[in-house]
Amino acid sequence: MTTPTVSVVIAAYTEARWDDLRAAVASLQKQTLPPREIIVVVDYNPTLLARVREQIPNVLAIANTEPRGLSGARNCGVAAAHGELIAFLDDDAIAAPDWLERMVEHFADSEVLGVGGFAEPLWSSAPPRWFPEEFYWVIGCSYRGMPEQVASVRNLFGGNMCIRRALFDAVGGFQSGIGRDRYLLKGCEETEFCIRARQSVPHGKFLYTPHARIGHRVSPSRHRLSYFAVRCYSEGLSKATVARLRGAHDGLASERTYTLQVLPRALLRNLQQTILRRDAAGILKAGAILIGLGLTTLGFLVGTMASWRAPRLTLDARVAPAANRVQ
Repeated sequence: MTTPTVSVVIAAYTEARWDDLRAAVASLQKQTLPPREIIVVVDYNPTLLARVREQIPNVLAIANTEPRGLSGARNCGVAAAHGELIAFLDDDAIAAPDWLERMVEHFADSEVLGVGGFAEPLWSSAPPRWFPEEFYWVIGCSYRGMPEQVASVRNLFGGNMCIRRALFDAVGGFQSGIGRDRYLLKGCEETEFCIRARQSVPHGKFLYTPHARIGHRVSPSRHRLSYFAVRCYSEGLSKATVARLRGAHDGLASERTYTLQVLPRALLRNLQQTILRRDAAGILKAGAILIGLGLTTLGFLVGTMASWRAPRLTLDARVAPAANRVQ
């Protein structure tokens, strides 16, 4: 069997991450399995787009012509891609040299729709003592409680994933209005996409492999409790949207396990750390877990109540033809 070709899409929006973007592209140019193409999609920033075209060679730099935000930018990347597989990397992440190779090897199984990997935090300074590892998803990284071996998962994480191109042709692209843009801290656009894909292709599966690794930079602003709080609340709003679009059973399946199993174990472990080791970090992390859970739940309730008053949300009409624009 021949190895499938891979296009890699990076969405970018700010020149403040210029050095990070260059490092992300450089890491892709050193892959043991070279990508067919690297596509940098710039989200409504003509100055940055011109700079990428002038100063980063051997990439295809295009503008986001869909609605502003991460979902629209990624859809434009899909539309421009020619690879059989499409991988996504954040503009502030660095891929390990075998990142693509480790993901692509799993596509020998025809039932695999997509593969995601492990994101390690690259802290700009010492991580806050109060920050629990179970909430590393707040900073776009893999969190404690995720599988330690290759496993089937409900959804992938957008900054470290690879998906069959044919899947976008079949089920459409990422739903706009759910995911991140430069002003909002919402997410879950990849969660909604993966659930929609599984509902459309019941025999298909998404895999998580801890061997496909990236490093994800954590800026100083993300060390703050205020960022933690806003991000948790925003995630709750996004979960409500996903549950509304895809149904509560699928939309909240992983969250039930996380809330009822992962977080109680984390609370117990941190309280034991405080009592047995006399380490105040344990009680600080336990407090952050309660705050994070409470704010995420509040965001979900607010988002759910808002949906009762709003018109029924449907799949964005721009999503379905997004992948077909390649031709």
